[in-house]
Amino acid sequence: MKTLKILLFVFLITHANFSHAAKVDTLAIPSVAMGKTYNAAVVLPNSYAKGKTKYPVMYLLHGAYGHFRDWLKSTPNKSVVKDLADQYNMIIVMPEGETFSFYLDSKSNKESQFETYITKEVVQKIDQTYRTIAEKKGRVITGLSMGGHGALSLSAKHPELYLAAGSMSGALDMGSMLNRDNADQVKKLMQPVFGDESGNKELYEANAVLGMIDKIKANKMPLIIDIGVDDFLIESNRELHRRLVYEKIPHDYTERPGAHTWEYWENSVPYHVYFFSKILKANP
Repeated sequence: MKTLKILLFVFLITHANFSHAAKVDTLAIPSVAMGKTYNAAVVLPNSYAKGKTKYPVMYLLHGAYGHFRDWLKSTPNKSVVKDLADQYNMIIVMPEGETFSFYLDSKSNKESQFETYITKEVVQKIDQTYRTIAEKKGRVITGLSMGGHGALSLSAKHPELYLAAGSMSGALDMGSMLNRDNADQVKKLMQPVFGDESGNKELYEANAVLGMIDKIKANKMPLIIDIGVDDFLIESNRELHRRLVYEKIPHDYTERPGAHTWEYWENSVPYHVYFFSKILKANP
């Protein structure tokens, strides 16, 4: 009888956890700029269904070679993003950025306009569809690798949209990609963005976060940046840190054990959400 009671208790607790978990929507978001429709994953905290409260939104960008569902399917703990949405009562949006867009607007290819897509079309659709705090004080952005570049780049160019920004293992020096052994592959992958100039190193450097220090300084936006000590991108992250320190730009910079892996990013994202939660609370 005692064993039966224990099993019943475990069943009830487990059932309660499943019943009160965050909800994941797959939202189709058309792009007028690109003439196509992409999907975004939207995590709604469990509390969203219970009232009329408006919620802050964290945009969480994926990395190169990835797609919008990466953060839900690739972390060792598949519930980490949903758990964070519940814990901090925020909506988490994971939009599509294609495999190698770097969240830039291409000047030569109308079908690759991901800066416009994320900052105008995705933000507008999310605010129209959900109960969001539809202004800067309720909106933050971060991402991993290519998405780290995207988050810092988009926030630097569009400070009117975001209250704070972050980068996990960010690919912050785009020019360095042409120094690697797979440079020919990079040129091919970047053709949708840079067209015939996909081998032009100066063009990469002109679009890199490392070249946006003046914008970042003028914006005075809270930033969180971290990288694993065994990550192949660590030197560009250290260089950004040095430049921010030199310009006396406040920011949170951390190096932790780890490499360019999902194990590292699963460990990293809770720090970003905690960092953002404090800033959001300070701007009610």
